[in-house]
Amino acid sequence: MTSLQDWGRIGYQGFGVSPSGAMDRRCLAMANALVGNAPDTAAIEFMNLGGTFTCDGSELHVALVGAGCTASINDAQVEPNTTLVLQEGDVLKVGHAREGTFAYLAVAGGFQIEPQLGSLSFHPRSRLGGLNGAPLKAGDRLPCKPDAQQAAPMHLPLDPLEESGPIRVIMGPQDDYFTEGAISTFLNSEFTISPQADRMGFQLNGSQLEHAKGFNIVSDGIVDGHIQVPGSGLPIVLMRDRQTAGGYPKIATIISADLARFAQMRPGSAVRFRAVSREEAVTAARQIKDWIATLPSALVPLRFDLTTEHLLSTNLIGGMVDALSPKASDHSA
Repeated sequence: MTSLQDWGRIGYQGFGVSPSGAMDRRCLAMANALVGNAPDTAAIEFMNLGGTFTCDGSELHVALVGAGCTASINDAQVEPNTTLVLQEGDVLKVGHAREGTFAYLAVAGGFQIEPQLGSLSFHPRSRLGGLNGAPLKAGDRLPCKPDAQQAAPMHLPLDPLEESGPIRVIMGPQDDYFTEGAISTFLNSEFTISPQADRMGFQLNGSQLEHAKGFNIVSDGIVDGHIQVPGSGLPIVLMRDRQTAGGYPKIATIISADLARFAQMRPGSAVRFRAVSREEAVTAARQIKDWIATLPSALVPLRFDLTTEHLLSTNLIGGMVDALSPKASDHSA
């Protein structure tokens, strides 16, 4: 499940095409900011595991963000949330996820790969996007756009913006298909993420939710974060690779601002839900959008290690005075 992902294939759901796209847009935007890309530029998405990459060409600027993954260049550890500069022959190793599930490796300028239906996002079931309609595998070569490398390595001293506490939801659109007891259970009980979780959907374990009108409806449209409840009574949260229509009632929908936080939860993680108004959901979505827009202005030049070579290359003396001069006391160090 290491694949290319951007913000998704927008505008084709009416034809049954899943949007797909990055599971955590916050981390994707952060990685892209570090290499001077637009926030929705396609990057390599890792799911739990990392990988090893060799730079085959001229200087390349990349950045890794998300899931607490570590990185090394030629077995030397590098600082997280920074622009990494690779020279020809350098080997970049990305470690496994330590916090959360999804991480992103962005390349300055993006990849020189033809999009399909306007996106590079790989969708496994339709074989759309990615590299030749497939996830990444050993031996693959990823062409990068030339002449797009950022001049100075940067550091982004931020963590992904997120709320704490329960995952926020808007009730419905078919919450009337559930008993009052099921609604109360949904909002007041703790669920856990099942091992049956992938980019299409996360099944939850916990108390079963009782249907009031059966568990079949006329199939209707589905959006990211819809929580459908099949005959088992166990909720399934639909994610980026979801189908575009379904025939199970949806008790609630995770708001867009909390979907990435939910996506980073590992199997076994406990989750609770809190119902909010549409107005609160819209305000939270705008906050995320504004935060992403400010990422480039939050960049700071990468701190260099104080090596002898770096010190000798820097002019550290602004002038000299005679310590025995009566005027020496007038000069600051």
